[in-house]
Formats: sequence, C-alpha cells, structure tokens
Amino acid sequence: MDGQLRVRLGRPAVTHLLNQKCYLCPDHTVTASFRFPVSAFRFTPSHRFRFKHPPVPVSLPAFVRYLKVSILIGLLVTGIVAALFEYGAFRQLDLGLGNFMGLDESSVAHRIPQLVLIVLLAFGVAWTTVDIPRTLLKGVVAVGVLAQVLTATWVLNLFGVFFSPFAPATAILLSFALGIIYSRTDAGRRKKVVRQVFGERISKRTFYTLVNQNIPLPLEGELKEATVVICEIFNHDHLVDTMPVQDYVAMNNSFLRNAADFLVERGAYLDECDGESLRVIFGTPLPMPNHATAACDAAYALAAHLDQVNEECNRVWKQMFDFRIGINSGELVVAAYGSRRLGAFSAAGEPMEWARRLCSANRHYGSRVLIGSQTHQLAEGEMEVRPLELVQRHPEDRHREEIYELLSPKDGLSEEDLARRDLFWKGIVYYRERRWEEARAHFLLAAPEGRDQPLEYYLHRVDQLRDGDPELAWKEAQR
Repeated sequence: MDGQLRVRLGRPAVTHLLNQKCYLCPDHTVTASFRFPVSAFRFTPSHRFRFKHPPVPVSLPAFVRYLKVSILIGLLVTGIVAALFEYGAFRQLDLGLGNFMGLDESSVAHRIPQLVLIVLLAFGVAWTTVDIPRTLLKGVVAVGVLAQVLTATWVLNLFGVFFSPFAPATAILLSFALGIIYSRTDAGRRKKVVRQVFGERISKRTFYTLVNQNIPLPLEGELKEATVVICEIFNHDHLVDTMPVQDYVAMNNSFLRNAADFLVERGAYLDECDGESLRVIFGTPLPMPNHATAACDAAYALAAHLDQVNEECNRVWKQMFDFRIGINSGELVVAAYGSRRLGAFSAAGEPMEWARRLCSANRHYGSRVLIGSQTHQLAEGEMEVRPLELVQRHPEDRHREEIYELLSPKDGLSEEDLARRDLFWKGIVYYRERRWEEARAHFLLAAPEGRDQPLEYYLHRVDQLRDGDPELAWKEAQR
C-alpha cells in the first residue's frame, strides 16, 4: 500500500528523515512517502501516527497531444489491418498454421475476437510507443506484446482453441512503426526534451502545458520580460557554529525544499537552489502576462509559510533561520546555458543581480520582502507597498530608483494598517525633503503596537541626521 506517514518524532529521528528527503510540515509532524502494509503498525492513543493516502493526480491533461496522435495511429492501423482481414489476406496463413498444429478441420480465425483484438493492440501499442520517451523501452514493450500474442497461440491450442496471431501481429508492427516515425519528429520528441531540460524545476501543470501546446522552447536564447524572486538565509554562520552538522543540513534542506516546492507550484521556474539561497523566475518558460503580480503574491504567501516552518525548526532544533526575499522585474536572456559537462536552462541579465542586492538590502532596513521599481509598476494596483529608499542602481547612472517594501496583496491591510502605511509614506516624503521634525512626527504616528524595523530604522536615521551625523551610504546595504 502506498501512502504517507505523519509522525511526531524526536530530534535525531527528524534529522535523519529530513536527510532522506522527507518533508517538515508546519503542523509539528514529519511527512514521508513509504510503501508498507497497514498491519505493520499498531496504533494506540499515545501514538501520533496519521496515515494519509496521497492525492491521485489528474494526469489526463498531460497526454492530450499524444492521446490525439495515438488515436489517429490506432484508427489508421485498425482500418488497414481490418481491411486485410476482411479481404482474406491472412486466410492462407491461418490454414498453414492450422496444418502445422495438426488440426483436422479448416482453421480460420473468428471474425469478432480478431477485430476486437486488432483495435486494442493498435491503440495500445501506438500509445506506449508515442508516450514512452526512451526508444529502447518502446521496443521492449512492443516486443513483449508481440511475444504474448505468439505465446497465446500455442497456449490456446493446448485447449483446442485456434488463435491466429497474424492480424494482431500486423497491428502491433504497424502501430510500432508509425509511433517510431512520429517520435522522431519535433512534436514527438517534445516530451523527452521538456523532461531533459526542465526536469523537476517546473510544476506538473507547467510540464503538461509545455508538452501539449506548441509554445516554442527558448533553448537557443530569447529576450523575455520576467520577474526574479530570490530567497536567502542570512544567519548561516550562527547556525553552523551552534548546531551539529547533520542538524544544520537537515534544517537547511527543510527550508530549501519547502520554499522551492511552494514557489514552483505557483508557476515559477526553479533556476537555482543551493546551500544558501534559492532563485526562481516567473514568466519563463511559459509566458505569464502577470508575472510581477504572481511573483509578489507568491513571495508574500511564502513568507507566511516559512514562518510556520520556522516555528517547527525552533521546536525541533531550538534554532530559526533568518530569511529575506528580493523581487525584481526586467528583460532577461533566457536560454540553455552551460557546457556538455554541466548545463541547465537559466536566465542572464542585470535584473537577476539587482534582485539579489534587494534581497541583501532587507537586512539594512529590517524588512522582509523588497521589490524593485519595475516590479512595482507592473504589479501596481494589485499589491500593498510602502516606499523605503531612492537608490542609485548603476554607478555610472545618476538616475535614482525607488525600492518598496511589500506589505500584502491588494485589500489585504486593515483600515488601521492602511492609515499607518500612509503616515509612513508621508514621513518618507518629509525625510527626503530633510524636514526632520515633520518626518519624525509622522513616523511616530505610524508606529504599530509591535515592532516595525523599517520604521525604527528611519526614526534612528532622522535622529542621526538631525544631530548632524553623516548619512549612511547605499553601498552598505549591498554587502
């Protein structure tokens, strides 16, 4: 029986399971996929086991393209072989086989069973030949089916039943041949190419769409507007110094798996996932007109999701990871990069680096999620933000660009929070006009009951600047 086991375990067991690619869930359990008999466990009230069957995937959309082709091949082969059967093309072969087997009466295959078998074999072999990506495996399946048909002839003969293998074998060979021809075309190779290039870096829905539709794959290179999301952990040194190595790896992997799976299922392409951070792209390989909004919405939800994972990490390891998120939109060159030894579908361009710098700048201001000005322009009206800084993005360009803190999706703030956001916004305006008293007064009015680190940052800066201290350089936020 296949299923999932959810169990409350101690730290050593949790560490081992996470290293075995199990999932740390926010409800204080570890989830792992197993294959086991239910009788292997004895449940008592003191145990916290919860057995849950995995959801059955709805996979029909994955096969739309190949289903159509298989139906066409099946219809064509059925028509050809059925016509040959009706015109007696296999009659002499049947009689010869009957004589060889020592049958006394004339041996002629029965019409209805033969036609039914022809239809089933034509469609079945066409489907497997078209859908299976590996050529060797296609041949193994076809040879296996053919061997079963030939074996059935001798087995049924032992019971005095004549079974002609000629028409079914012809259907098998024709369907296999046409399936191989189709699989050599660009459309027939598409599933194999998509799987090789993108693998598990895209969601099943994206994979199915790429296979079924005639969307060009930008493997040779394409300039495309997209949104980059970078999520990074900034307290690695502290975690390494205070945790055993295996616990550190398990905790780090729990962060990466949860974040990667969460973003990929929301339509992102997983571009990078290493020991310190992950990077995803919205808007490629599938076109996504609302890529900026989708990225902001996913990043906001991801922060809440990782907070829950952090609570479980704190319960298990007494440690939490300090993560920050940077989002930026712009034109990227997407293509298959690399050498014959190592390569992958990825993107290149300055917006990638700016997203990473925004992610790092969160630590400077105490914010959680920062977005660039172009992302704000594209997602304006769909997200609630507040401005943080006018920065010089390029050293050689004197133009200053606004960066924003992402607060929530549209209409996600209460009236009280909106009023505080507007007061903070006015405080930023006064701050840039160097009207320190008005800025400080508005920042104080915008202060919530809890902590607001960006607001505390600006209150501190106002006090420093009012006292004549030099202004902090933007370069400190980019380290």
